[in-house]
Amino acid sequence: MQEAKWQSRGAFVLASIGSAIGLGNVWRFPYIAYKYGGGAFLVAYVIVLFLIGIPMLLLEFSIGYKLKGSAPFSLSKIRVESEILEGSNPVNKKALNFEWLGWFAVLVGFGIVTYYSVIMGWSFDYLVYSFKAAWGENTREFFFQKVLGLTDNVFNLGKISWPVVIGLLVSWVWIVLSIWKGARTVGKVVYVTVTMPWLLLLIFVIRGLTLPGAIKGIEYYLTPNWHQLLNPQLWHAAISQVFFSLTVGFGVMIAYASFLPENQDIVNNAFLIALADASTAYVAGFAVFSTLGYYAYIQGVSVAEVMKSGPELAFVTYPTIINHLPFAPLFGILFFLMLLTLAIDSAFSLLEAVVASFIDKFGTRREITNITSAIIAFLIGILYTTGAGLYWLDIVDHFMNNFGLFTVAFLESLLIGWIYGAENMRNFANSISERTIGKWWNFSVKYIVPVSSLVIFVTALYERFKSSYGGYPRLAEFLGGWMVLVIFATLAFALSRTKGVKE
Repeated sequence: MQEAKWQSRGAFVLASIGSAIGLGNVWRFPYIAYKYGGGAFLVAYVIVLFLIGIPMLLLEFSIGYKLKGSAPFSLSKIRVESEILEGSNPVNKKALNFEWLGWFAVLVGFGIVTYYSVIMGWSFDYLVYSFKAAWGENTREFFFQKVLGLTDNVFNLGKISWPVVIGLLVSWVWIVLSIWKGARTVGKVVYVTVTMPWLLLLIFVIRGLTLPGAIKGIEYYLTPNWHQLLNPQLWHAAISQVFFSLTVGFGVMIAYASFLPENQDIVNNAFLIALADASTAYVAGFAVFSTLGYYAYIQGVSVAEVMKSGPELAFVTYPTIINHLPFAPLFGILFFLMLLTLAIDSAFSLLEAVVASFIDKFGTRREITNITSAIIAFLIGILYTTGAGLYWLDIVDHFMNNFGLFTVAFLESLLIGWIYGAENMRNFANSISERTIGKWWNFSVKYIVPVSSLVIFVTALYERFKSSYGGYPRLAEFLGGWMVLVIFATLAFALSRTKGVKE
């Protein structure tokens, strides 16, 4: 259990918001909204947020705050808590040690941060390039060939991009320094890294809305296609976005809640953090689509023709748009600074979940654990700096989010809903909170979350049996997806069976 505590409620809220708000708010949410019915998707997103996202966030806050430890430590104590309460739920008599689930959650998060930090490395490089708009007119060739050195297939690794390696190294130094003393350091860092991207985002919203053609872009973003609400893929996309964006299922929010001092209102905090994350994604859509409307205007094409998602939006489309803006270097610097400040909080929260787990289990020194974890992640990240790195990043990202994340969500909800008892946890959350939650939370945790998680998992599994992801060779899918998950699961069980200092 960690000794460090948040210095204030504000530090905890900002850290949690920072973990939730990330690159996905800027380049994934607006694209999915456009792809699945614009305003219709926004309606679905809000429904999923309240029925699934907030219940899961509150579930993890409750676990961490009540049991006072990292995900593995807290989930290992569920067995003891269940035995105490066994009279209220006969299933409790069969309670098992779920420490392995906590380890699996933080390892999935660790797998994500190994490539998330590489994207930060790209952003650091582009921050430097922005001073002279070094990407030139052919931004696509610059990113894919000069920066990434992209090869023709996933097994042709090509060369390591040393500028990206340097950016990756700088990213890890920043990440480690941000969690150097745990909650004490994070609580200070987030006052800058959470407020700054919001200010920068507002600058881009205001600038975007004043550009010619901006309204066309906003129309593409918000115009509802209500028929899409009947599309199961829309709901799949909404659930995936909510889970990933709120950083539930990675052990982060359990660890963060464990650092809270006594007498904290976790229900209000859960609602506040979830709504702040959703609001950021919604506002980011105005920044993205107003600018894309301008780009479509100067190109003389429709917004649909310039709409991109992910890295191509940030590192190809946006630099092209920046080329056409007055004071282009300034907007380039501000844009990539915004990406970095959006990414850093999510990155160090994923690492903090891992570090807190090892300290809880083995009593290791924080500084040594910080550095060791970062070195391992940095070395793994070298793969993503090669010419085939983008392919491997895409594969690993797909499997971490569609299989790793939803496995954790499914099992966590079953653990609390059926073994510990949803009513028991709801009573605890209500007992320490000014705002109380009703029995709808029990229903969500016991039925809605596990069923939706299982459906998404099975659907993704069925699709992978039909065809390999993204048309990649089956061997690449196996090495970058299934094998990584098996390794994480094996490590999780091994770590849970290892005797720690608190046992």
